[in-house]
Amino acid sequence: MKWSQDKSKLNSVEIIKLEKDGLAVIHDIGKYAEQGFAAIEPGDFDRLKWYGLYVQKPKTDGLFMLRVKLPGGGLTSAQARAVAAIGKEYSHDRIAITTRQSVQFHGLKVEYLPDVFSRLGLVGLSVVEAAGDCPRNIVGSPLAGIDKSELLDTRPLIAELNNFFEGNQDFSNLPRKFKIAITGSADNSIHAQINDLAFIPAVKEIDGQSVQGFNVLVGGGLSAKPALAIKLNIFVKPEQVLSVAVGVATLFRDYGYRESRHHARLKYLVQDWGEVKFTAELLAITGPLLSSGVEPASTAAEGLFYGAHQQKQAGLHYVGLAIPGGQLTAEELAGLAKLAEDYGNGALRTVNSQNIIITNVPGEKLEKLLAEELVGRFAAPGQSLFHSVISCTGTDFCPLGLVHTKHLVAPIETCIKNNLVTDVPVKIHISGCINSCGQHQIADIGLQGTIIKQDGKLLEAFELWIGGSLEGEGVLGTKLKGTISTERVTQVLELVLAHYQAVKKPAEPFRQFVQRVGVPHLQQVLDEIVQQEALAD
Repeated sequence: MKWSQDKSKLNSVEIIKLEKDGLAVIHDIGKYAEQGFAAIEPGDFDRLKWYGLYVQKPKTDGLFMLRVKLPGGGLTSAQARAVAAIGKEYSHDRIAITTRQSVQFHGLKVEYLPDVFSRLGLVGLSVVEAAGDCPRNIVGSPLAGIDKSELLDTRPLIAELNNFFEGNQDFSNLPRKFKIAITGSADNSIHAQINDLAFIPAVKEIDGQSVQGFNVLVGGGLSAKPALAIKLNIFVKPEQVLSVAVGVATLFRDYGYRESRHHARLKYLVQDWGEVKFTAELLAITGPLLSSGVEPASTAAEGLFYGAHQQKQAGLHYVGLAIPGGQLTAEELAGLAKLAEDYGNGALRTVNSQNIIITNVPGEKLEKLLAEELVGRFAAPGQSLFHSVISCTGTDFCPLGLVHTKHLVAPIETCIKNNLVTDVPVKIHISGCINSCGQHQIADIGLQGTIIKQDGKLLEAFELWIGGSLEGEGVLGTKLKGTISTERVTQVLELVLAHYQAVKKPAEPFRQFVQRVGVPHLQQVLDEIVQQEALAD
């Protein structure tokens, strides 16, 4: 049955959306800019999310976080300069890269918004549906169009999907957020299994011809009840991608759950219906589709592209830079824009590992680019190793955050570099709460923020997850028992990694190490470490 508009059966946000569509709040932003934060109507705080705006904590400060969409992670030098200028003037010289390839400002006043929106629009950047219960920024491979091994360049498809859904009131009132990802590469840098809808490359034999297209996954998502997407038995040609995306969004809109915000993501509908029913309902909208195709062998799942590599275009290279915690100053971003112009064609790409790529660098310019001070500042951790520390924004700005997070990135990176792992990469993700914006359940080691009571005081702490990975079919991490105070996180991680380094087999990835030694063994190790740390006090 399609969703009911009976207010007695809807959660409070659904009622707000019935009273006024989220997209309609754009007509009030000018008024609020003139009258100030205090003039904002209570329901519009939710609706402002449709334009990328979240109220920061504490609300009494009257400040906003603003998310800017970068479909597929594409960013021109002119756009980067505009973002840098806004960050310098209005956002305390701070720009953040998100785990869905967007950029974010923090500390914005409502009075700034008309000018910020205007300046973003002049360079072709959009905040429309950067958040809210609607299709979000579309994630794509940051190497789309330049990857030597890609089956398909998905940039035109990303543009088609974005152009269709952005501002489309037929899909601006979904039960919750709707995350789409698409790639023509086999590296799974899009993290397909944790999206509501993902298209991954596949090949199908049709009438004696080998046709390149996509297999489809639906119903992934993390947060408090993480679930990996299921694969449907359908094959989608490039020209059918939009139709399938519209079909899945339609099912979510019409049949998704709206009673509880905690039970409203597409994954719950997929779990209840199952693959067979969901596929049948989808085909009733799209028409017949072929059964799934053969996928190329996956090469990785980290989404890390550090260092200099050849593109598929002869003589051209891309250079991947590691941005600590995904945070840049305005000067740094403007500097990267200049390097992209001086050494490439002005094109940058954001990565969902919160990093940046400079593309289209001719071979004769590569050595000089690599010698630039700014490139050296963002050289890959461990140079040849692909360690990764990813963090959400934490309680510094997020109203849902329980703990501070970004301050841990540098000491954890130092811990990895200086102490331990020398022959395999390690991924550590930090989330400030159960909502998993830092995606801690898919990392080798995940930290989830929590609050503990100690000696009558409330203190920030973390729970430890281990063994997550999206390689192959993917596996979610396991949460160990116990908590670690923020002050002890780095020391505890150092001892956990020391145990890994001492016990692992040569070049054994962390996830395989976890599978081999078992969770009970690592629980015992953590218990002993925590006890030792407590005695050290």
